Amino acid sequence: MFQSEGWQLALTRDDARHVALLARLGVSEPELEALARELSQVLEHVAVLDELDTEDVPPTFHVMPPKDPWRADVEQPGLAPDQVWMNAPDARDGQFRVPRIVGEAP
Repeated sequence: MFQSEGWQLALTRDDARHVALLARLGVSEPELEALARELSQVLEHVAVLDELDTEDVPPTFHVMPPKDPWRADVEQPGLAPDQVWMNAPDARDGQFRVPRIVGEAP
């Protein structure tokens, strides 16, 4: 997809057009040159990162140790029906009444 020119990696307009197509981006012909240049800069940066010695660096998924976001699953009593319906703007027959939204445009 890219051609190596020494340490510079350069994408062609055709490469940029292909990437834009895959990403479903509407890119005009005049924009292709700028896109190719910007994508080439990204590849150059990745090439620099690829030169780093990571032999002694253990693989990680997170920079910080993950914390368990889940609380303990403890059974608790629920609300009484009167408390549930107390703040409902419109409730009938034990159900919340809401405006119909099926078929309407967002």
